[in-house]
Amino acid sequence: MAATRRLAAILAADVAGYSRLMGADEEGTLERLRAIRSDLTDPQIATHRGRIVKTTGDGFLAEFGSTVDALRCAGDIQARMAEQNAGAPPESRIDWRIGIHQGDIVVEEDGDIFGDGVNVAARLEALAQPGGICVSARVQEDAAGKLDLAFRDLGQQQLRNIARPVHAYAVSAEAMWSPRRRMSIAALLTASVVVVAIVAFAVFWAWPRLWPQAPASGEPGSAVAVAEPAPRLSIVVLPFANLSSDPEQEYFADGITDDLTTDLSRIDGSFVIARTTAFTYKGKAAGIKQISRELGVRYVLEGSVRRFGRRVQVNVQLIDGESGTHLWADRFDVERSDLAEAQSEITSRLARTLGLELVRDAGRRVEEQRVVDPTAADLVLQARAIGSRPFSPKNRDDALRAYERALERDPHSIDARIGIALMLANGPQATGPATPQDAERAEQLLREVMERDPNRSEAYRTIAVLRTAQSRWDEVTSALKTAVSLDPNNAAALRNLGQRLHFTGDSGAAIPLIEKALRLSPRDSGVAFGYLNLGDCYLFLGQPDKAMELFRKGVAAAPRIYYIHLVLAGALGLKGELDEARSEIAESQKIKPDIGSVSRWRDELRRIGLGHPLWLAQMDQTVFEGLRRAGFPDE
Repeated sequence: MAATRRLAAILAADVAGYSRLMGADEEGTLERLRAIRSDLTDPQIATHRGRIVKTTGDGFLAEFGSTVDALRCAGDIQARMAEQNAGAPPESRIDWRIGIHQGDIVVEEDGDIFGDGVNVAARLEALAQPGGICVSARVQEDAAGKLDLAFRDLGQQQLRNIARPVHAYAVSAEAMWSPRRRMSIAALLTASVVVVAIVAFAVFWAWPRLWPQAPASGEPGSAVAVAEPAPRLSIVVLPFANLSSDPEQEYFADGITDDLTTDLSRIDGSFVIARTTAFTYKGKAAGIKQISRELGVRYVLEGSVRRFGRRVQVNVQLIDGESGTHLWADRFDVERSDLAEAQSEITSRLARTLGLELVRDAGRRVEEQRVVDPTAADLVLQARAIGSRPFSPKNRDDALRAYERALERDPHSIDARIGIALMLANGPQATGPATPQDAERAEQLLREVMERDPNRSEAYRTIAVLRTAQSRWDEVTSALKTAVSLDPNNAAALRNLGQRLHFTGDSGAAIPLIEKALRLSPRDSGVAFGYLNLGDCYLFLGQPDKAMELFRKGVAAAPRIYYIHLVLAGALGLKGELDEARSEIAESQKIKPDIGSVSRWRDELRRIGLGHPLWLAQMDQTVFEGLRRAGFPDE
């Protein structure tokens, strides 16, 4: 049976403070959780006509045909858990956090479910208080008039990896009181009235005696409110200015602002001000520092768009909202008759480049401020900033250490798991898993990621890196296609997918993917591999001059990667430029002396997972043949 789609109410739950509970009493916690599931949660889900989709170490996912059933089930679970926890010390209580959303889902043959409905429910769960329930506006609207519940409006929430804001509500605690506790409400209210009256009298009498009148604002000793620091990756995209002579082009500038806001919201850990709020500043003479303070963001992006016929010129500036200084600026032209295509290219490139700049600057701030006790998010930012530098074994190891520290700080961190897995998959020399133990650990981390959040583009790219080293070609292609579908701006995934198509004999189809990756991210640490892959395609298609131009760019971007020197030497050898070819061979030998013949390099390529037979056959007719002509030994 193929996968099907349907509308459902999704309930996601996890245990608050699970790591702390496990650290204090692992066996006891697991035993109590098993008892709670068998005696309480599972029967309640069945009673309310729900279906348990899957359980994880610290939570579960359930599906209901009705939001009313899902809410009733959640309320009953929380009420009974409150009764069980009554009298237990706070440090040993097991409290569920529950999120509920109604949305479209995809149901796989094995009964697992995916889709926006699942992702939103999981994010709402993270907003819930221990022992609480958090629901989306869809669920709250469905429950109105059907259930006697009170909701607290949490407003629009920008949930991680969810492009649009979600209006959220918290279910009031009294809505989950058990019948037995409701019976005592009158007595509690009577006692409360008496207690409140006594406390009010005592405060009224004691206040002027204990605390002298505070001085007026601005006087010495006056209290000053301390604002919370803005999140590290917080930004507002101000409406782009239309500098075209045609006022009707205003919609084009606004479209770029809208799309860029949406794309930046996909960056893990980012806080992006919604479009509706950003547009309130359109046409107003507000200063950057003022906007930053009012919105509580670290960064402000402003830009302009000018259109001349088929040509579109874009200027952008990333500004530090606290100091007003410019951190980064760029200007580029796009030649497009199709405005929609031009808008897509502009916003895609801007989103990718800005993502890198934001992570680099935030990571630099963490290092410069020498945070004594950095959070997991701080450490992930540091690791990403290190990972964006040109590849070297030291940078790889430094990034790995930062990701490991992040996971220690937050054992639930998905970002840290993906980062560690990617570093292990790349290996010390970016040539596949260094050891079987590293590969095994990367597999485990990625399994845990998929259990918690199966919609991470970078997780699928990391799976592809692992599968490449294992020569599991079909799985590599499938994982990369999923990565690109989840994030069309994932430049590394686009480049890797192009490489896969090239390896399987379709170099023509590979070229536009790799070119898009280079346009999206012309300055990132993987740009040398982009030039290498693209040059390879042109060489196989019989265009050695174009290939050599790209290989030289690759050497300039990463002069310490030996095999870019070798492929350039092979292309030069094919063209008969033997002296320069021998010079590039010598450079590769300085970096990696043990690759001293064609057969040794072929064996090395197979070892690191680049041994696809079609590609090696083409290499034998092009790069390897050029190396032989330049005097590189065959054996």
